[in-house]
Amino acid sequence: MGPIRDKARQNLLKLADEQYRQFHSGLVPGEERILGVRLPELRKMAKEISQKHLYEFLKEMDEVDPGQEDVFYEEIMLEGLTIGYGKLSLGERFAYLDKFVPKIRNWAVCDSCCSTYKFMEKYPAESWEYIQKFLDGSKEFEIRFGLICILDYFVCDEYLDRVFEICSNISHEGYYVKMGVAWLVSVCYVKYPERTEAFLMDNHMDDFTQNKSI
Repeated sequence: MGPIRDKARQNLLKLADEQYRQFHSGLVPGEERILGVRLPELRKMAKEISQKHLYEFLKEMDEVDPGQEDVFYEEIMLEGLTIGYGKLSLGERFAYLDKFVPKIRNWAVCDSCCSTYKFMEKYPAESWEYIQKFLDGSKEFEIRFGLICILDYFVCDEYLDRVFEICSNISHEGYYVKMGVAWLVSVCYVKYPERTEAFLMDNHMDDFTQNKSI
């Protein structure tokens, strides 16, 4: 383990809250190595790392496998958040995301990190193009990553028809994909009720996703 990751882990251990660990573990099924560090604390740590040790930390995290017994949920979250907060070029962000996104194993890491990628607002065309490969894939949380990025940054006039097309055509049995589509459609309805109602009347979503959207 590299020195920056080691220091980050020591800080995580100090911030761990057993009561919160028990609560949060119930919200993230299948994730066993949760310390119980609250998201605001993780964001604070990620900002500090991004300012002082950005490249060193991301390099140390490159080969980290979230399935290993000695890797904590919060460490993967820190990696994703740091990519969002760090001063990186667009190409660097995409390169680091290529390594990070396959590590996502739950909705919490996915959704929290996606909401941090504000750079997609500044580079919408490039970011839209980038996330398509995840939407076209077969892995549950990679597809959800693409969906939540759309939810956060692309529910707007310019992209709405393309958003509807994606929601209609995604075919994946993963629960978190279906719920991601449903959530995305619900956000479209809040912003564009008439156009979304028309979409709900004519689409190819399965019954579960359609009903959850409604």
